[in-house]
Amino acid sequence: MVSLVPQLAFADVMPAKGPIFVLNSMDASVSVVDPVSFAERKRIPTGKEPHHLYLTPDKKSLIVANAMSNSLTFIDPVTAEVQRTVNDIDDPYHLRFSPDMKWLITAANRLDHIDLYRWQPQDAAQPLKLVKRIPASKTPSHLAIDSKSRLLYVSLQDSDELMAIDLQTMAPRWTIKIGKMPADVYLTPDDRHLLVGLTGDRHVEVYDVSGAKPTLAKRIETGEGAHAFRARGDGRQVFVTNRVANTVSVIDLQSLAVVGQVPVPGGPDCAELMADGRTLLVGSRWARKLSFVDIDSRKVVRQVQVGRSPHGVWTLDHAPR
Repeated sequence: MVSLVPQLAFADVMPAKGPIFVLNSMDASVSVVDPVSFAERKRIPTGKEPHHLYLTPDKKSLIVANAMSNSLTFIDPVTAEVQRTVNDIDDPYHLRFSPDMKWLITAANRLDHIDLYRWQPQDAAQPLKLVKRIPASKTPSHLAIDSKSRLLYVSLQDSDELMAIDLQTMAPRWTIKIGKMPADVYLTPDDRHLLVGLTGDRHVEVYDVSGAKPTLAKRIETGEGAHAFRARGDGRQVFVTNRVANTVSVIDLQSLAVVGQVPVPGGPDCAELMADGRTLLVGSRWARKLSFVDIDSRKVVRQVQVGRSPHGVWTLDHAPR
């Protein structure tokens, strides 16, 4: 079912070529949304609690991480057909490939560890090999990796900490106390500043991580429940969803200040930016909807009904990150 909010002219918005994928965390499924008709095309069953997703280095598979089922579902990003399921991946809540494509890294949100898997796609029987398990404090949440694939940053949601792991030694480098309930982390393109969304607060904390030890550079007030980031792709701005405030803030990366605010109802969570560069896709988590936000007018222009607790959102035809 498609529900409409007051409409803008949408005809001039370039439609994406591929489907839009929305993870329904409480329904153990993925909604496949057509980007032209704005209709839910189908739902794909997954394991329990799919929260986040990531594209493989060869761009041939979209990996959905099923935290409670300890599995990964591989989906064709163009046809939306399930390719395979990989089991025995312990609690894959959040996941990232390192830029050098050497590692697939998962955060075990309920089991309190970080796993480093060797990516070996040539081995059909075992495309992922666990190389190192690193214990973490309470509830490792989100991951960010520097451009040189040397440092991994991890937010620790229930111990209010930020952790850095050296990917060469596969050992923790430092752990510091930060603000309340840190969630998503975003590293600026120059690897200097790490932005942390504080879901238990109304701020994004910015840390200078260019030295041996991190230093707090700034606290940016965005809105209650600052949560997830999506870069605009221009190296100048990043969006952050404020889940409790029902807004999306636009942060300027030069001034480290909010330069825009968009109201998005229903608990905005994860976001994706379509290839047109102006349409932001946001999972309205408490409303069971995918919201389409026109960045230029700063308005929600359409909402599509999906499953319960929509979390990760992604499309192959996205703007640069």
